[in-house]
Amino acid sequence: MAPRFIARQLSFPKGPIGRVMGFLMNLHNARINEFAIQKMTLRPPEKVLEIGFGGGLALAQLIGLSQHLSGVDRSEDMVRQANWKFRKAVENGRADFRVGNVEALPFADATFGNVLTVNTIYFCKSLEACCNEIRRVLAPGGQAVVGFMPKEHMAKKKMPADIFSLRTIDDVTTALRNAGFSETRIERPEETPEWAVVLAKN
Repeated sequence: MAPRFIARQLSFPKGPIGRVMGFLMNLHNARINEFAIQKMTLRPPEKVLEIGFGGGLALAQLIGLSQHLSGVDRSEDMVRQANWKFRKAVENGRADFRVGNVEALPFADATFGNVLTVNTIYFCKSLEACCNEIRRVLAPGGQAVVGFMPKEHMAKKKMPADIFSLRTIDDVTTALRNAGFSETRIERPEETPEWAVVLAKN
């Protein structure tokens, strides 16, 4: 079984170990992040939100692709790191990074054209609440992009059940449809088919 402190750091990076964990998450998530961004439908100029950006792997690319990028993460350390690393974009009004939770996003209704979140749904206490919040902050016609490792693959990693809530593809697509998304589709990278990206249209 994965050591509990590693599981906790994956869910909530903190301190020096958290910074190392953020770096390792970037390495591990590089392919799925790149694939998820490729599947985004961006209509410049557009505002984009990344939920649970962790080590910040996708932030530079998203800043370059969008009119304005917002990021929210539960970890104060990860938010502080992003604000420092991308301080020029923050100072120029191109980006902002905040501490927050996907179940209560600190943004107004219909703010974003795209919402991206990768490897975060395991930490939602209520998948339905998370999907409702994602839809709330999306503008009409906007798109949610949700990348994750489905339950049948994630279960092999033996993460503590009280920290990681494993989700099937049906769990995620059903929650998105119940939140009011009009259509969903599944994409999988050929090189790493154990990953899944769900695209949902508002």
